[in-house]
Amino acid sequence: MRPAAVRHRAEAAQLLREAERRTAPVEPLSMTWPALDLADAYAVQQDNITRRLATGATVIGHKVGLISAPMQQLLGVHEPDFGHLLDDMVHRDGGTVRAARYCAPRVEPEICFRLARPLRGPGVTTADVLAATEAVAPALEIVDSRVRDWQITLVDTVADNAGSAGLVCGSWTPVEYAPDLAAVTVDLLIDGNKVATGGGKEVLGHPATAVAWLANTLAAYGAALDAEHVILPGAMTTAPLIGAGQKAEARFGALGSVSVSFV
Repeated sequence: MRPAAVRHRAEAAQLLREAERRTAPVEPLSMTWPALDLADAYAVQQDNITRRLATGATVIGHKVGLISAPMQQLLGVHEPDFGHLLDDMVHRDGGTVRAARYCAPRVEPEICFRLARPLRGPGVTTADVLAATEAVAPALEIVDSRVRDWQITLVDTVADNAGSAGLVCGSWTPVEYAPDLAAVTVDLLIDGNKVATGGGKEVLGHPATAVAWLANTLAAYGAALDAEHVILPGAMTTAPLIGAGQKAEARFGALGSVSVSFV
């Protein structure tokens, strides 16, 4: 690799770290370093995850981003990506989070998976995912962009841990007792007002298919999904902005509900 590319990766990683620490978004990396490609972006993401692990954080799973048509349309990108979930991102269902810890937070309703055994690609199928899943839960992902005004390309959001910033899970249902996940619908409410509706079929036709995509994609990076890890397969609706004084709630019918308030 050219020395300039190594230097630009390190500079981009540091810029995002500072943006998160100061909650002060920066200009798109894709504008500052036009030569950054997808491999560079994942390297930047991994650099910052490694640094967080060195300070005591633990990886508890992964998230798939930009998997649904509504989210791709919202952000103007055309393929999925993935990021890491860390233990310090988890918030209590019905609890509160400080809005000031984020630059420009949004909320996404998703069906969260908890694995009973590992999944390693390539060749993982939707059926493999369901067989390896212990339980599922209604969830809200808090996504944030350390890039100013969400003016992102795929490279920008991948470098920024696919926008992942927080996770709120409701009650877990053993997968054998869960409804058909493709048929599950969700209403997303902000302050009691319905702002979006979607379904499991928005996520590659079935949320487990998105988890299979993730396992197969991680294989190219020499990684796998581990037992007991949680997986967010992607948003079932578009992702509205949210701020201090607002409450987000997602109602998933038979699967249950989940909520969080921003203060």
